[in-house]
Amino acid sequence: MSDPMTLLYSEVEEELRAAVRGLLADRCPPAAVLKRIESEPYDLDLWKTLAGEIGVAGLLIPEQYGGAGASASEAAVVLEELGRGVAPVPFFTSSVLATRALLPTGQGSGGALLAELAEGRKTAALVVPFAASPYRPGASVRIEDGRLTGTVAGVAGADVADVLLVPVEGRLHAVEEGAVVRVVPSLDQTRPVATVTFDGTEARDVGECDLADVLRFGAGLLASEQLGVAEWCLDTTLAYVRERHQFARPIGSFQSIKHRLADLWLDVVRARAAARSAATDGSGVAVAVAQSWNAGVAVHAAEEALQLHGGIGMTWEHPVHLYLKRAKASEIALGTPGDHRAALASLIDVPGPE
Repeated sequence: MSDPMTLLYSEVEEELRAAVRGLLADRCPPAAVLKRIESEPYDLDLWKTLAGEIGVAGLLIPEQYGGAGASASEAAVVLEELGRGVAPVPFFTSSVLATRALLPTGQGSGGALLAELAEGRKTAALVVPFAASPYRPGASVRIEDGRLTGTVAGVAGADVADVLLVPVEGRLHAVEEGAVVRVVPSLDQTRPVATVTFDGTEARDVGECDLADVLRFGAGLLASEQLGVAEWCLDTTLAYVRERHQFARPIGSFQSIKHRLADLWLDVVRARAAARSAATDGSGVAVAVAQSWNAGVAVHAAEEALQLHGGIGMTWEHPVHLYLKRAKASEIALGTPGDHRAALASLIDVPGPE
């Protein structure tokens, strides 16, 4: 378990990182992700290996339900690596968001489902728009006599979920069949979104749900995925400018490029501190700070990577566009940077405009 008082990575976290990074390098390099997006984006075979052999599916689930009983810090390390690989697996949607929503229900009927998620036998999706904000967690689904009616757009992970978890009026309802899930075009082709429709669909009440808390928790950990995206973009660009020559010298030796990459390195270092704080602290302030900063850093890092790769960066064959799309889509997920800055101002009593 992590020490909540430090932002450094523990030995256990570094071992977990090495295991996930090694598997992704072998089974899911960016070039392989690029090939998948034109057919079937999600790599469910990779997910089975991550869940079954490394145990990432049950990281946040208590040991009594077959999980690892780990902290958010361990989940954050996994997300950093999945961000570095823009890995098309449902870890964030199932093992973070859906699992967090289910945890308070463990003593009731949600315990059996938690055990199935921990083993990786099932995946789940929280039926809220991926752009939902923890500061305005509205719902568009109604329930009457145990049946759900309504439509929710932009749900991430719904197309590969075995169980849909629907928050309505402070309660969480599980749906295993009967919902209509329709995948719609998404900017981030490595994380499809879908429109989910319920029309008198039978649902099982599994317990209470604090949706704002779930979305806030998810936003805090999303900052670690954004950090991973930014780190890959920085590392890949540094390697490229060392090798690419122009006027008989590496383009990385030009002063203007040195300055741009030095500034980007500092941005990424700050992003790492913000992400670690959000994972180890988890307070509203830490989450708002992380999302206010990291969302923009991921986008900026991807834009710099694309520009500094020159003509090759503009091509479909180079994977940098996957990172830019992931960064842009994540920038508006679970609250925009503006939403989080406004919340931060309120949390620390910064007066706003009159």
